[in-house]
Amino acid sequence: MTIPSDLDISRATTIRPIDEIAAQLDIGPHLLEPYGRQVAKVSLDAIEEFADRPAAKYILVSAVTPTPLGEGKTTTTVGLGQALRLLGHRSAVAIRQPSMGPTFGIKGGAAGGGYSQVVPMEALNLHLTGDMHAVTAAHNLLSAMLDNHLHKGNELDLDPQRITWRRVLDVNDRDLRSIVTGLGGAADGTPRQTGFDITAASEVMAVLALSNSLHDMRRRLGRIVVGYARDGSPVSAEQLRAAGAMTVLLREAIKPNLMQTTENTPVFVHAGPFGNIAHGNSSVVADRIAGRCSDYMVTEAGFGADMGAERFFNIKCRSSGQRPDAAVLVATVRALKAHSGNHRIVAGRPLPPELLAENPDDVLAGADNLRKQIENIRLHGVSPVVAVNAFPTDHPSEHEAIRRVAEAAGARVAVSSHFLDGGKGAKDLAEAVVEAASEPSGFQLLYPDSADLRTKIDTVARRVYGADGVSYTPAAARSLRDYEANGFGTLPVCIAKTHLSLSSDPTLLGAPTGWTLPVREVRASVGAGFVYPICGDMRTMPGLGSRPAAERIDIDEHGQVVGLS
Repeated sequence: MTIPSDLDISRATTIRPIDEIAAQLDIGPHLLEPYGRQVAKVSLDAIEEFADRPAAKYILVSAVTPTPLGEGKTTTTVGLGQALRLLGHRSAVAIRQPSMGPTFGIKGGAAGGGYSQVVPMEALNLHLTGDMHAVTAAHNLLSAMLDNHLHKGNELDLDPQRITWRRVLDVNDRDLRSIVTGLGGAADGTPRQTGFDITAASEVMAVLALSNSLHDMRRRLGRIVVGYARDGSPVSAEQLRAAGAMTVLLREAIKPNLMQTTENTPVFVHAGPFGNIAHGNSSVVADRIAGRCSDYMVTEAGFGADMGAERFFNIKCRSSGQRPDAAVLVATVRALKAHSGNHRIVAGRPLPPELLAENPDDVLAGADNLRKQIENIRLHGVSPVVAVNAFPTDHPSEHEAIRRVAEAAGARVAVSSHFLDGGKGAKDLAEAVVEAASEPSGFQLLYPDSADLRTKIDTVARRVYGADGVSYTPAAARSLRDYEANGFGTLPVCIAKTHLSLSSDPTLLGAPTGWTLPVREVRASVGAGFVYPICGDMRTMPGLGSRPAAERIDIDEHGQVVGLS
């Protein structure tokens, strides 16, 4: 079977004027700020205007632990939104905005794929409405004001050795990970070692995603800690008098972007926080608007349920006050075969032929990961629905193996062919979600604000990851003590670890046991509102591969983008 490229499918889509898409949700023209005919920003006035409308059923899409193959979480999110609309429900989808780093790197563009994607693809992946650039500018303005403060006398007595604030760019550029600034002489600043992260890893991006309003964003930006004075006290963006100007740069970026799917279902695309060191979820304000102008609002969380979903529940929902009604857990035959440990899979290389051969026993051998991720959804009192994202190379016996595992774990399950068939391919999934969401919600946070930071970390490690316990380096233990002394102990935790395993070791597949979570370092995103322990080596500035996607992207003789995938 030959399937057109995502870009070809996007261009073949009949894209409706954005005001018609907004009208599906009763969003009037007075709330729209068009960017051409196909994209618009939605005014935050919609939050107050829609406050008296009934709340939509709030659906999270998560997944088993991802593999290099990709499990199709965003594609499932889009397909489910389309299917709910086909069933007669007013539906809306909310996803993160893609970073241009991966677009020009290895992963390629997002979001969604096949006949369940957000369109137009070029606009989505290339600049959109400039939110990424606004975050980059606001972040780097704070960097510039910090260094200027050092140069002009350091009134706050910042310790140059304890400055934690770096710079950001929305590119993959490994050569900027570690640099020295201020070279050239006394007139050119104060020399110090620092570096760049990718914009998605910026705390400003996490602030944008978790803010409930423009003024809430202003307060959060002011709380950002850029480093520590020589007496050990934290120094904030407010103390540097930078937060006001940062807010001004972000005053348009905080408004969600409205787009559409290949079947003209409304999609809110907003914010793109990193999935490893941040919470990996789209914005609170997008969910607040979409959740009051639809019957079903479908959103997704980055990586597997142990990461994105756990943070959705314990960080995003804690911030927004919204409560999920059901959660979809995406699983593929290929992923569960990979978790069996019987196949060696390398990103960018052809799949081993034996992976595609009919083998339900391999699926069952990797099913412990699915069982644990179902358990992780249930830990939070939410009803799970397993979505089997079907591929043409799958076999019915393998789908049946997943069904048996899911049903034995107490989850609903549906096979979905939304990539090839769009919304009609996800109708069974949509019906199962409607059924699950109709049950009384028993949603609960995993830990209270009042628990100390070690207790929060231990709770996530043991109950969600399956660890036997947690170990801390002396530096990490010292940081925890300092954060609690500075009043940061009530914040939730966002554990930075590999996304390729439930554990902190990417080579441990399935649902490993008998291991200890090693916390190497602990940092605080006080403005965003979480503390993040770091387990292992987390790269916050990706590098380009030997054959980056940028080499294939160009303009043809008609001025059309080619090579975007």
